[in-house]
Amino acid sequence: MSATPARRILAVVPVLALLVLSGCTAGPVVHARRITAYQPTPSASPFAPSTSPSATAKPTPGSLEWYLSQVPTFPEAPPPQPVPLPATGTAPFWHRLPTDQKVAFITIDDGGLARPSAVAEFIWRAHIPVTMFLNSPAAEEHPEYFRQIQVAGGVVENHTINHNSLAGRSYDYQKQEICGAADKLEAVFGKRATLFRPPFGEHDSTTLKAAHDCGAKAVFHWTETVHEGKVRFQTPEKVVQPGDVLLMHFRPALMDDLLAALKAIHRAGLTPALLEDYVL
Repeated sequence: MSATPARRILAVVPVLALLVLSGCTAGPVVHARRITAYQPTPSASPFAPSTSPSATAKPTPGSLEWYLSQVPTFPEAPPPQPVPLPATGTAPFWHRLPTDQKVAFITIDDGGLARPSAVAEFIWRAHIPVTMFLNSPAAEEHPEYFRQIQVAGGVVENHTINHNSLAGRSYDYQKQEICGAADKLEAVFGKRATLFRPPFGEHDSTTLKAAHDCGAKAVFHWTETVHEGKVRFQTPEKVVQPGDVLLMHFRPALMDDLLAALKAIHRAGLTPALLEDYVL
């Protein structure tokens, strides 16, 4: 958070220009920033709005400005204390990150169903740290959409090729689904995924071994799901806990889901943080 808005623009504009010139077909994207707390800085956005909202006009419900007006103000996230990884031949499987730091993590899965157009600018302007667990066909079909979220500060991770349940499948099948997706995502985004989420959360010991062998440091489930603006708790605690992982999907109501997740995290006295900063 030390960079000024002007410096953020200078860092991001060359990346956006490269995407325009290349037709968003290939090549790495550098993260523009690490984002942890909402600060209203529309002038810093690389996503030029079609119109300039009036400073006095009340935002229209459902508009981007309305969503931004609903975002809580968070304290700065504490400096990350990465979780030690086991020195074994398998990746750890976590429902929540084992940390007592006052942070929670927003994750978005799949990518093939719906891609609301305002999401990238919302993530940028509201400073929402997100991890995208993508299926590789969706990433290959819509690379420019997910690259915009990368520019806004999101990170791409692995969610297999075909989104089939992996539990009970052979090592070779699981490795192909995980490594194959990792290879394709790396080709599209220029960075190899280091985290993995199995489809439906279904996994076995073979999944953890294959994920490790494909370069995944950790395998993640979730502790809350968010759908159509409602947070559903998967654990006995009905409040977001430190280290919790909130799951949502690229669906039509993603803006509502992001806002609901932010409000739930805020009610718990936590700050949204970037999952990758805690798994090194």
